[in-house]
Amino acid sequence: MKLLRQESGYTCWLRCEACRDEHLLREYRSWCGGLQTIGSSEILKSAQKELLSGIAAITGQTPTSEASAQFLLLGVLGQSPELTVASAGLTEDGYLIRTVRRDGQSFILLAGKTDKGALYAAFHFLRLLQTGEPLGTLDIAENPKNRLRMINQWDNMDGSIERGYAGRSIFYENHDFIGDLDRIRDYARLLASTGINAIAINNVNVHRTETKLITSEWLPEVARVAGVFREYGIRTFLSINFAGPIEIGGLATADPLDGEVRCWWADRAADIYRHIPDFGGFLVKADSEFRPGPFTYGRDHADGANMLAEALQPYGGLVIWRCFVYNCLQDWRDRSTDRARAAYDHFTPLDGRFLDNVILQIKNGPMDFQVREPVSPLFGGMTKTNQMLELQITQEYTGQQKHLCYLVPQWKEVADFDTYAQGPGTTVADVASGEAFARPHGGFAAVSNIGDEASWTGHILAQANLYGFGRLAWNPALAAKDIAREWAAMTFGPDPTVVGTVCSMLLASWKIYENYTAPLGVGWMVNPGHHYGPNVDGYEYSKWGTYHFADCRGIGVDRTVRSGTGYTAQYRSPHAERYESLEECPDELLLFFHHVPYTHRLKSGKTVIQHIYDSHFDGAEQAAELVKIWESLRGKVDDERHRLVLERLKEQAEHAIEWRDVINTYFYRKSGIPDEQARTIY
Repeated sequence: MKLLRQESGYTCWLRCEACRDEHLLREYRSWCGGLQTIGSSEILKSAQKELLSGIAAITGQTPTSEASAQFLLLGVLGQSPELTVASAGLTEDGYLIRTVRRDGQSFILLAGKTDKGALYAAFHFLRLLQTGEPLGTLDIAENPKNRLRMINQWDNMDGSIERGYAGRSIFYENHDFIGDLDRIRDYARLLASTGINAIAINNVNVHRTETKLITSEWLPEVARVAGVFREYGIRTFLSINFAGPIEIGGLATADPLDGEVRCWWADRAADIYRHIPDFGGFLVKADSEFRPGPFTYGRDHADGANMLAEALQPYGGLVIWRCFVYNCLQDWRDRSTDRARAAYDHFTPLDGRFLDNVILQIKNGPMDFQVREPVSPLFGGMTKTNQMLELQITQEYTGQQKHLCYLVPQWKEVADFDTYAQGPGTTVADVASGEAFARPHGGFAAVSNIGDEASWTGHILAQANLYGFGRLAWNPALAAKDIAREWAAMTFGPDPTVVGTVCSMLLASWKIYENYTAPLGVGWMVNPGHHYGPNVDGYEYSKWGTYHFADCRGIGVDRTVRSGTGYTAQYRSPHAERYESLEECPDELLLFFHHVPYTHRLKSGKTVIQHIYDSHFDGAEQAAELVKIWESLRGKVDDERHRLVLERLKEQAEHAIEWRDVINTYFYRKSGIPDEQARTIY
C-alpha cells in the first residue's frame, strides 16, 4: 500500500497530487517540459506561477523557459504570432486550450481573450492533469455564462463571521485587518481556480467600524487586500451602510434625493477609486431586518440604488442591491401577510426604473435558503432590470457544515427552472446572466462558507460546495455529478473507488438531510437565532413570518389565490396553475403552497403523516449509513482527513436521530395518528 501523506485539507482541490500512471506521466512530462509566457501582467505572472508549481507537483519536473520540441504557451490572444489564432466568439474572460502542431513545433496553447482568460486557462489545464486527461488532441474553448461570479463574505471586523461555521475571519481580527495576507492570497487562488471574479469582503449587515471602510482611514487597508485579489483577476466590492452620511458623514439625513447626500456619496466614490482604481462597487442590504434604507424618507428602492449608482457610474462601478426585503415585524395571528410575497411585491413595480449599473441580487427562493422551497418568482417577473442569483454556500439551514449536504443539485434545480418569462425555455440561469432580456449585467453570487480553520470549511466535504458554486457560476449547464467527480478526483486523488464513493455520498446528501429535517417544503422547524437543530415551533409564534400552521387536523401554508395569500399568482403560467392546484402541486413543495389534513394522500400513495414518519426514519438510517460508507475508505484516504470527516459524519448521524425523534414525536402528539409500522415514537 502506498504511503498517504498527512493532510489538513488546507490545499483543497489544488493539491496537484503526483501522477502515478506511468503512461500519463510520460505524456505530461513530454508536453510540460517547457513553459513560455508572453506578457508580464500581474495576472499572467500568477498564471505562470500556478502552472510551474502545479506541474512540478504532478510530474516531478519544473518546466523550463528554454526552447523545446513540445511546450506550453501561455498568454493573451493576439500578443504574438503564435498567439494569433481563430478566436471568434470569445468573451472577456474566455479562453482557448488547444494542442497545436505547425512549422515543426508542437505546443499546447493556453490563451485568453484577456490576461484573466489566460489565468482561467492555466487553472483548467491543471484540472485536466489532476483528473487524468490526455493532452494530445486538446481543443477547448470556454466562455463564462455569467459576467459576474461573486462571493459575499459575511465577515465582521471583530473577527466574527455571521453564519460562519469554520472558525474566525481570515480578513479581520480585533476590529482591524489581518496583517499577514498570505492566507487571503491562498483564498484568492482557490476562488480564481473555479472562475470567481468578484468578492465583497465585509458583511451585508454593516456595523459601526465597517461603515468606515469607505473612508480614507481604512481605504489603504482595503486597497492592500484588493491588491491581492487583483493578482488573481478578482475585483473587490464593499458592503455599505445606507445611513453612512449620518453615521460617519455628519449629515442630518441619508435621503437619497437630498443634494448633500448625493454629493457625499460621489465624494466617497472618488476617494475609493483613488485608492482602488478597479474597485467593483457596493453591495447593499437596505430596508431589511432593521437595516436603514430609503423607506425612512418615503423613497423607494430605485431611488436608493440609483443614487449610489450615479456616484459609481463615472468609474464603471456597480451597485448590487439585495432583494431580501420583507416585513420582519409580522403578527403571527395575521394570515394575510405572507413573507414569501414580499420581494416580488416590493420590486416588480419598479421594473425599468433602475440604472444600468444596478443589479438586483435575488435569493434562490422567496424565504431564506431553506433545504426546500420554490424558486423565487422575481426571476422572470422583471424584464427591464439587471438581476443576479444569490445562493448560500455556508450551510445556515442545511447542517452548518457539521452535516454533509452537497448543495449543487439544489442549485442546479434553481438554475434550470423555467420561468416562462418569454415562453418555454427561459431559465433562471438565462435571466440571471442577463441573456434572457439582453441586460448588460448579471451573474451568480453566494455567501461564503470559509473561515480560519485548517480545512477552510470545517467539514472537508463542504469544500465541494465552494468549488461547485464557482464551477456552476461559470457554467450552469454542468451536471452536479460531473462537478462532484471533478472535485473528488482533485481533492482525494484519482483512485476510482475513492472518487466513486465520495461522489455517491455527495449526491445522496441533500435528500438525506431533507429526509430527517423539515418535510414537504414547509421549512424552518429550527432553533431560533442560531438555526441549528430541531425546534418545530421555534418560529411559529414569532415576528419573522416563518409559519407551518400545524394543528390537530393538518399542516401547511395556504398560499393559493382561491383561499390563501395569493402567492401562487406571482408565477407565470403554467407554474401558477400547477402550484395553485392541490392535485398538481409537487409533493416536495406541497406544504409550502397548501394547508392539508394529515390524511391527505401524496402522489406516492402515502398520507402526509406517514410520509413524515417514514422520511425521518429513512433519513436517520441513511445518515448512519454514510458513516459506514466513509469508514470503508480507511487506508485509501490519508488518516487525518479520514478522521476529520468521520467525526463530522458521526455527529451528523447522532443529530439525525434527534431530528427524527423530535419531528416524529411532535406530529404524532399533534395528530394522534400512529405510525403504520409501529416504530418507536415518543
